[in-house]
Amino acid sequence: MKPILQTLFISVITMAACNNAAKKPATDSTAIEPPAAVATGDSLPAPYATDTVRNNSTVIGWPEGKTPKAPAGFTVQKFAKDLKNPRWIYVLPNGDILVSEANKKPRSPSADRITIFRDTNGDGLPDQQHIFMSKLNSPFGMALIGDQFYVANTDALMVYPYKTGATEIKDKGKKLLDLPVGGYNNHWTRNILASKDGKKIYISIGSGSNVAEHGMANEIRRANILEVNADGSGEVVYAAGLRNPVGMDWAPGTNTLYTVVNERDMLGDDLVPDYLTSVQSGGFYGWPYSYFGQHEDPRIQGADKKPDLVAKSIVPELGLGAHTASLGLVFYTGNTFPDKYKGGAFIGQRGSWNRSVLSGYKVGYVPFSNGKPSGKMEDFLTGFISDIDKSEVYGRPVCVAVAKDGALLVTDDAANTIWRVSPSK
Repeated sequence: MKPILQTLFISVITMAACNNAAKKPATDSTAIEPPAAVATGDSLPAPYATDTVRNNSTVIGWPEGKTPKAPAGFTVQKFAKDLKNPRWIYVLPNGDILVSEANKKPRSPSADRITIFRDTNGDGLPDQQHIFMSKLNSPFGMALIGDQFYVANTDALMVYPYKTGATEIKDKGKKLLDLPVGGYNNHWTRNILASKDGKKIYISIGSGSNVAEHGMANEIRRANILEVNADGSGEVVYAAGLRNPVGMDWAPGTNTLYTVVNERDMLGDDLVPDYLTSVQSGGFYGWPYSYFGQHEDPRIQGADKKPDLVAKSIVPELGLGAHTASLGLVFYTGNTFPDKYKGGAFIGQRGSWNRSVLSGYKVGYVPFSNGKPSGKMEDFLTGFISDIDKSEVYGRPVCVAVAKDGALLVTDDAANTIWRVSPSK
């Protein structure tokens, strides 16, 4: 296939004015979100309705004593600090907390390790910290099935023997499956989730590009959620056309898999919204040919078009705002939060770089009913933005996880911190 893009920056198409919140002046340090219709995906602006900009945030770190902001009735504490890019959390059955510390290589140094945290006195904060595993390769997702501990490196699915209560795994492990890597590797994270019966593993793999500008030959086994047996055999593409699915979880009381997806860039401030969606077996979600159903990407032209795939592209349940980098997803299954949060989804948004005014940089909450979203996303944990006019931020939230005691844990990879949110006593 010939490259789909002639260039990433093309002339702006003059369109009728759309309700573009990014043009409003910034008056405080809260992200100015897209209009409600854009955030939910109910109505989308035309491509290039605004200029395409690069607006990278500057991370300044958290001042001593300052924390993110949770709703009234909640307390935010620093669970861990001085880590090295804490990305993902896995909660073991005994309550131990595992955190993968990694980054994209070779552009950035990577700790390539998993750290374990243990709370022995029941105060919700760890009093023990150990290196659980080291010398990995940009590890991200983790899963435990019986006495087998799985790690998704950027290039392979690995498995190791595990004993309850262990604070270190020294075994070299076994490679079960090679994962696509190398060349232009724009999305390096590999998340995994076990089926409820432990027989299957689902692997989320992002695209190698924005909109296949390097050709679809670079996208083999990418922009997908793969399904494999627990021994790594029997690989099938469970769902396709997902540009960068990262967080995955099972909706409580159902057998429905949900994921949050990072959508494409370079179409203007308010395109394309990231989204939360149920994942249908055999489903196709549009990338790179279309988005939110049958909205065709104007950069896909000529023989590269796939009208048959566009026609069957699934519309996701809920848009989460353009360029928000929605990565984390967990359904609240604890018992300590107020009833309104039980069974709903928490979403970690690492934040934008391709929007004139920052978006994301928060943890949101989506209410659920009968296994489906029952309302729009609302803010839950904010205050990550220090100065929106200068695009300065204290940190960037990524993963959200529910600890055994019901607290919500949030990784802040840019500030090398983990936050704990719990009801105030």
